[in-house]
Amino acid sequence: MREWTYYHGTRADLKTGDMLMPGSNPNFGQEALSHIYLARTLDAAIWGAELALGDGPERIYIVEATGPIEDDPNVTDKRFPGNPTKSFRSLKPLRVIGEVKDWQSHPKEALEAMKTGIAELAKQGMGPIDN
Repeated sequence: MREWTYYHGTRADLKTGDMLMPGSNPNFGQEALSHIYLARTLDAAIWGAELALGDGPERIYIVEATGPIEDDPNVTDKRFPGNPTKSFRSLKPLRVIGEVKDWQSHPKEALEAMKTGIAELAKQGMGPIDN
């Protein structure tokens, strides 16, 4: 039995049993990342799905880690000390164990503000993810 439910937001079309691999196409930016990201809050996963690159539908998967996880330093160290978003990352794959079908998108204004912030970071030569 799992201690917590973990989520991963993306535009990838996956099935139960599929593996999300570190080094695959990331949700943000163009470079492959050494980690794969997951969250204990649905809200954080929704942001991941909404901001993910690509044209496919936004999806939220329930995942389980196949190895150790650590706090996501992109969120905890830079923006929200104490990890209130419950965001994590792993060097090992995540296994898809289900999909959340019923979830609410963020307001359009909030999504546009987030995209503007990410674009501003890119102009400064910084990405949203420091791998």
